[in-house]
Amino acid sequence: MFFMRKADDLPTAATALPGRPDPIPTAELHHVSGRPLQGPFPEGIETAVFAMGCFWGVERRFWTLDGVWVTAVGYVAGLTPNPTYREICTGRTGHTEAVLVAFDPSVISYDRLLQTFWEGHDPTQGMRQGNDVGSQYRSGIYYSGDSQKIAAETSRDAYQQRLKAAGYGRITTEIQPTGPFFFAEDYHQQYLSKNPGGYCGVDGTGVTCPIGVGA
Repeated sequence: MFFMRKADDLPTAATALPGRPDPIPTAELHHVSGRPLQGPFPEGIETAVFAMGCFWGVERRFWTLDGVWVTAVGYVAGLTPNPTYREICTGRTGHTEAVLVAFDPSVISYDRLLQTFWEGHDPTQGMRQGNDVGSQYRSGIYYSGDSQKIAAETSRDAYQQRLKAAGYGRITTEIQPTGPFFFAEDYHQQYLSKNPGGYCGVDGTGVTCPIGVGA
């Protein structure tokens, strides 16, 4: 079926789906914390955006960390404005599944979030994560400002050395500025809280970094 196609290559502006001018509806409050999903966030709260495969499990990894104010799932790094989940599954929007993390840097550092990112998935798989195949599952760090950019690139280089020593290949994670973050549909937000028995390959029991936490 057309809408289930898993494209490995990214679309161009000419081939991307047109999307729509208005955001798609989503939840107002975080299902776990009850805090506003889209802000406004308290003074001092910073944001980070990560993509590391199926966003259900990725989001749970981050909302459990002390110092994380709120999380949300959505779509980034694509061409189609305000895409739907069904559209990104075609591979014709260019987006990847991502998690927005609003955090208190006085409690948890950006470097600690990067550690969770690298050690929570396999960043060497290109347009896939485990059995999930397609451009929407690619790995990415989407930074805000020079300090996040430098931290992301420094951490990538350090983990690349460890992966190479362990016999693994090149990190394929894209590192680029944060662009528009399009919030995913209501039912995707905090999915594994609403559906405790739901499966996701990146959920603490599935795909993880091949060098392991703390290796």
